[in-house]
Amino acid sequence: QVQLVESGGGLVQAGDSLRLSCVSSGRTFNNFPMAWFRQPPGKERSFVAAVSWKGHFTTYADSVKGRFTISRDNAEKTVYLQMNNLKPEDTAIYFCARGREIVPSAPPSSEFDYNFWGQGTQVTVSS
Repeated sequence: QVQLVESGGGLVQAGDSLRLSCVSSGRTFNNFPMAWFRQPPGKERSFVAAVSWKGHFTTYADSVKGRFTISRDNAEKTVYLQMNNLKPEDTAIYFCARGREIVPSAPPSSEFDYNFWGQGTQVTVSS
């Protein structure tokens, strides 16, 4: 069984930065893409960013391109989301997720391609 635990959320002001972390238990972290999704208050969950199993390929939602960076450390079984220049519209619960299958190139952006999820960490950005 795979468990994912997110951390690093908090309350910040617009323009600030945060780095989220997601630590995985289990042996199969290294072979699968990892992603971050988010769910704003009263809205559906949506894709933020994804990284391929070796970290060579990344995919981003248009709304975070140029501000967020996803990365991973397979030795530590951890995926990160560096968030810079945060905006109030970035306020959401952020979830990390592990891919359903091995993908050799660009990681997928649909939540249906991810089958293990963390409990989420709250990010609140004040204006």
